[in-house]
Amino acid sequence: MPRAKKDVSRPSEIRTRELPLVALRETVIFPEMIVPLQVGREKSVNALNAAVAEGSLIALVTQRHAEMEEIGDPTELYPIGTLAKIAQVVQLQDGTVRAIVQGQSRLRVLGFVSTSPHLVATVEELPDASPKDLAVTALMKTVQAQMDQYVQSGAPVPPEAAVAARNITEPGLLADMVAYSPDMSTEQRQELLETIDVVERLKLVSTFLNRQVEILELKGKIQSEVKSELDKTQREYILREQLKAIQRELGEDDPQQAEIHELREKVEQSGMPDEVRTRALKEVDRMARIPSASPEVGVIRTYVDWLVGLPWNTSTEDNLDIREAARILDEDHYGLEKIKERILEYLAVRTLAATIRSPILCFVGPPGVGKTSLGKSIARAMGRKFVRMSLGGVHDEAEIRGHRRTYIGALPGRVIQSIKTSGSNNPVFMLDEVDKLGMDFRGDPSSALLEVLDPEQNNTFQDNYLEVPFDLSKVLFITTANLLDPIPAPLRDRMEVVQLPGYTQREKVEIGKRFLVPKQLHNHGLTDKRIEITDDTFVELVQAYTHEAGVRNLERELANIMRKVARQVAEGRKRKTTVNRRKLVDFLGPPRFEYGELEAEDQTGAATGLVVTEVGGDIVAVEVTKMEGREDFILTGQLGDVMKESARAALSWIRANATKLGIEREVFEKHTLHIHVPAGAIPKDGPSAGITMATAMVSALTGIPVRKDMAMTGEITLRGRVLPIGGLKSKILAAHLSGARMVILPKKNEKDLRDIPDEIRKQIKVVLVDSMDQVLDAALRRHPQPLQPRTPGSGGDEKLTEPLAVPAGRPGFPADQPAAIASGR
Repeated sequence: MPRAKKDVSRPSEIRTRELPLVALRETVIFPEMIVPLQVGREKSVNALNAAVAEGSLIALVTQRHAEMEEIGDPTELYPIGTLAKIAQVVQLQDGTVRAIVQGQSRLRVLGFVSTSPHLVATVEELPDASPKDLAVTALMKTVQAQMDQYVQSGAPVPPEAAVAARNITEPGLLADMVAYSPDMSTEQRQELLETIDVVERLKLVSTFLNRQVEILELKGKIQSEVKSELDKTQREYILREQLKAIQRELGEDDPQQAEIHELREKVEQSGMPDEVRTRALKEVDRMARIPSASPEVGVIRTYVDWLVGLPWNTSTEDNLDIREAARILDEDHYGLEKIKERILEYLAVRTLAATIRSPILCFVGPPGVGKTSLGKSIARAMGRKFVRMSLGGVHDEAEIRGHRRTYIGALPGRVIQSIKTSGSNNPVFMLDEVDKLGMDFRGDPSSALLEVLDPEQNNTFQDNYLEVPFDLSKVLFITTANLLDPIPAPLRDRMEVVQLPGYTQREKVEIGKRFLVPKQLHNHGLTDKRIEITDDTFVELVQAYTHEAGVRNLERELANIMRKVARQVAEGRKRKTTVNRRKLVDFLGPPRFEYGELEAEDQTGAATGLVVTEVGGDIVAVEVTKMEGREDFILTGQLGDVMKESARAALSWIRANATKLGIEREVFEKHTLHIHVPAGAIPKDGPSAGITMATAMVSALTGIPVRKDMAMTGEITLRGRVLPIGGLKSKILAAHLSGARMVILPKKNEKDLRDIPDEIRKQIKVVLVDSMDQVLDAALRRHPQPLQPRTPGSGGDEKLTEPLAVPAGRPGFPADQPAAIASGR
């Protein structure tokens, strides 16, 4: 605030003189006021310089119209101004001049003497009178009291102003001091300056102060009333608006505007397609028009963040080194040659055609054969990211496609979420347990997967939340399943099915030695200097302590052994532990399984069949007994409809060919056949047990025993034809582990024998048949010289008298191959 100071050198008599004049814009200077004055117009600068040269006195007069640049006539100025003394002049770099001036007295402009190079005017000084009567004293007291009240009411002046007003004894100076108030306009100040009479001047400022006090009190009352009525939202809005105003004054950005600007930059830099970018920018514009307190702002922000966070054009570079990829696949998994070959073929094509669409693979096999871990290995071999999504128990379509944004807390589906998590638009994406998908009132997830797994459609996959297309054609999708039959046919048709039927005994031993033992040694803090497992022990472990197609239980048993050894080491054992068969019993207890051991002797009315279950292949005994009664036959063992129909078809064939088989007609009229398949708690179904049941029934009716070392599988027709079956490799593996020396198979399955490992083909004689007559010739014990039984799971050193020669054929099953489900396949 300018300082009030009385200058004793001010002239006391009225006189006329010629002085340089500076026209002021919206500024009124009073006597005794010391203020800084910045001058930029050329004539004003010249006037200041002339005043300094002539004695430092200058006339300061406010112009009527602030926008006028040139003053050429006295009427363009107010008539009353101020005589001032220049205390200091500073020339600034921008050409302007800053001066410190002190008001001396009022003056009246009589006329211009010159207007160039600066204004020179004839002025008349108007000194203040200083009356000291009671009326003036009373007015001064009133103004001083009003000044106190004005300051206390919250006036925009410092508290020291009231103290200064109480210390002023000159009435004119007291009145002029009120002009310091920011609430007084330029017109009001000029009116006060033009009021020469001191008493009238005091009355004028008293009226002004009284009005300002009333305004301030009314303002305080209104604010108090409004404040009590404002709720939390309104107060927040006002505060935010005030904050915005403050930030604008400080040159800072509004937080919401800064956020919108940040979102725009992210959208522009995300690399998303033009269509998607247009949609994202439209949402950002809508967000800018919505108040920041609205919940819709958070919804839009989340949506745009999802669009920005997706890897629209971020891809990992494929490792196209075929040899290196093959090395990695062999390093992680033993065997599985078909799958490895398929992946290497894909990489080979990628080296020649950069725009090839990724295949949709489906790994079908029992638990524990390495389907999921194989997906990770494929990703590592190709140099891609790996993401996994479990579909087991998924019932809601929204898990795949996401929810629409109209729902509170909506998010994209798990496909888009996994793509974002991977940070790449071409990961290896594993959809685990695709055969475990459910369906209820919330939709059918398998139908939603049709678009995801269709190479012709997934390049424009549209999530319900995003509502814009996303290209999934670069993703390598791999699905896994234990059984193929539960997968809906349209979904199965979109996938390239690769069977993983299970491991042979030799493969399990090799996997255990190469992968499982080193892994468990590391997990239990042991080294190969602490424990050794012999090869015979591995064979015993596989045969007697596990019953599976994979190696999951084998790994658990190995972990059990490692824990026992780790405890011995912790208790102070120093010597190396060699795990042999005796130690195996000590560590794991007595053997738990006798894997489908064949009959010890030839049996009448019993035949061994081959089936496929969820845990791989197995053998099953079919028992038939003949008893008196008139019932057609009795079926027990939780047999399904298809299996019952196979038994009826077999019986019908036997009755039609009874004479040729040496069976009297009266047998069917006086006797009943009871067919039972053990493990009655397990449901069984499928047509592949047809020839097994027919053989057992013929044996029971004729009394001719069935060879104990033989297993069989095949579907029978009413004409006695033998039709092909599925799951051949799993069934052959089961026969091998059970100790069978001979297996009867349909002739039409000859082409599938190429998938059987050489080590097994050398140990089992395969009899290919296309009629029941050939089945009975091979299965019934008509000759006294049997083949010597082979120990279950024995090695390949034995020689067959009739080595198997299997002609090469086209792989795959006939299109009309019957589906087999559960264990009677």
